[in-house]
Amino acid sequence: MKFVCNRNKLTEAVTNVQRAVSAKSSNPALEGILIEAEKNKLKLYGYDLDICITTTIEAKVIKEGAAVIAAKLFSEIIRKLPEDEITIDVDEKFIVYIQSGKVDYKIIGMPSADYPEITMVNSSDVINIDGETLDSMIRQTIYAVSDKDTKPAHKGSLFEIGDKKIRIVSVDGYRLAIRTENIDYEGEKTFIVPGKSLNEITKLINENTKNVEITVSGRHIAFNIGSYSLISRLIEGEFMNYKTSIPRVHATELKINTRKIINMIERMSLLLTDKMKSPIRCLIDNGYIKTSCNTTLGQATDETEVTVEGESVEIGFNNRFLLDALRYSETDEVVLKLNGSLSPMVVTPTEGDSFLFLLLPMRLTK
Repeated sequence: MKFVCNRNKLTEAVTNVQRAVSAKSSNPALEGILIEAEKNKLKLYGYDLDICITTTIEAKVIKEGAAVIAAKLFSEIIRKLPEDEITIDVDEKFIVYIQSGKVDYKIIGMPSADYPEITMVNSSDVINIDGETLDSMIRQTIYAVSDKDTKPAHKGSLFEIGDKKIRIVSVDGYRLAIRTENIDYEGEKTFIVPGKSLNEITKLINENTKNVEITVSGRHIAFNIGSYSLISRLIEGEFMNYKTSIPRVHATELKINTRKIINMIERMSLLLTDKMKSPIRCLIDNGYIKTSCNTTLGQATDETEVTVEGESVEIGFNNRFLLDALRYSETDEVVLKLNGSLSPMVVTPTEGDSFLFLLLPMRLTK
């Protein structure tokens, strides 16, 4: 295999594909990038047996072929090459010769036969969604994906598609995040995408991503994002019936300025550390929300005027969880709905139903 290509294009492709490469594996080929050269195109693959990221770039292919090159070393070499043009030649013993200007490298490659077979997702049933919309939906829900192994299904986000809507749901036992958007798709599908895969999708989407194609087949899903394709295993298992967790009634409702309350919680959080489990106290009464925190480091209080309807309530929250729910709303104002000090709090937009966040309170001691 021998080809000539642009250094910047190759660097960008290797950087993105490398994120799906195993950092350490019993199969050395999985620590490398598979490169296939044919018809003046290079196809690059990164694969860790769970996620595959692949892309195609233009190149002048002098001799067609395929080889696996150690991802970390290859990435570091091409990033530091001096010229815009790179020549890469792989001989029959899979020795890789890299040349740019007066710089020459000779490193050891591996045969493509050592690379595991990648499950391709082929289906004519394609779901199209605006790239910016998908990015926003993932970012507003992924914070609630569980990092515990007790319920594997909750280590991903549930996708519910039907009635020309797409809904993404994440839950970790303490909080619930739901994001809903309209799409132009007639069918119905339900599947669970690993949180790790969703994180990689947000890194591949940029301001130039007009559309993302989603294809589901069997136990795998493919996201086609511009010149990149991400293929992921789906999570098998039963996702919780999240609809039963959402309170149907609430005794207290308040409209808040999101940034103002975030600033209040951040000020209280200065007295908290990861080892301290003390809650942030929130007293909602007589048109005010009053926050307080009492730890071994000291005490703090703050208050601000809000629009309140319903009963007075004092409730406690984990400061980090509360901040997440407010920050990921990404709106100037939100509505908080409560039903006493022990029931979950619901966070919604002031208009519409594009998102719903639910947060369990912490029990307060007198």
